Formats: sequence, C-alpha cells, structure tokens
Amino acid sequence: MNDYYYLGLITKTFGYKGQVIIYLDTDEPEKYADLKAVFIAECGEYIPYMIEEIILRGDHTAIVKFMDVEGEDAKSLLKSELYLPLSDLPPLTGNKFYYHEVIGFSVIDREKGEIGKCKDFIDVNGQSIMVVDGQGKEILIPAVDDFFEEIDRTGKVMHIAAPEGLIDIYIDSE
Repeated sequence: MNDYYYLGLITKTFGYKGQVIIYLDTDEPEKYADLKAVFIAECGEYIPYMIEEIILRGDHTAIVKFMDVEGEDAKSLLKSELYLPLSDLPPLTGNKFYYHEVIGFSVIDREKGEIGKCKDFIDVNGQSIMVVDGQGKEILIPAVDDFFEEIDRTGKVMHIAAPEGLIDIYIDSE
C-alpha cells in the first residue's frame, strides 16, 4: 500500500456518457494532462482504471472518461480516491521534497540543534504540518518552504530554521 501516492478524488459525474470530474490534489495539475491510467483503492488493492480522455479545467479539476465506464456506472466511482505509483514521481533535488521521502529523517533546527525525527505530515485547514517525534513529545512545524534550509537525502537529515519560540512551545528549554 505504501507504493502509491494520493493524486486526487472523483468529486461528481459529468454529463451522461460516464464522465466524472476529478480534483487533482497537486501544485502542478498540468503535469497530469496526458495521464493514461489511475488506480483506485478497492478492498485493500489498487485497481487500475484506464483513461480514455482527460480534459484539464484550470481549477485543479479535470473531466475524465474512463474506458469501460458508461452512463450511470460512473456514479459508483463517486468519492473514490485516485492514486499513482510512487515510481511515477519525478525525482526532486535541493530543498524540494515529497513528504513520504523524508519520513524518518533527523530534524535539526538552526537554533535548537537536533529536535527529533520526522514522523508524518498532516493537513490542518489547508496547511501542511510536519510532525516531529522529539523524544516522545510531538513537535508540529508548518511545512513552509522558507523553514527548510537543507535536505540531506544521503544522510537522512533535514536542516530547518523554525520561527523563534516555536520549538520552545513543545520542548522545555534548558
């Protein structure tokens, strides 16, 4: 199950020919203009759905016609989450990273030094938050580009510059 990443959601049907509208949960939906297939999680497995046609709409949505899905059959796909294999992701360099690739990395703050390991990323009201396990205490740091100074993929280390006082909220200063 960890070999796939979340791409988006089927939000509603469109027309009468079995088309659906999908929401693309990505910063660059245009990269998916030539998508040939997606996977839908069903009963613990990822089932491929081949795409006959995709039309981007410019607002993170697209109209999609899946092969072999006709008319009313499209209703059964509503609210289905769409996935793609992790192997389809282009590699990122520098300070850009995919959330899944830095889970387990040590997190070192410019002022506080090592504060723990990256445990997860959560979404709170549209803002991504990095969850750091700091010696048994959960430290929440907004996932803002300006806070990430260096990503060392080889050493599995993230260097950050958290806003002054943020880490103190979670860890007692000595």
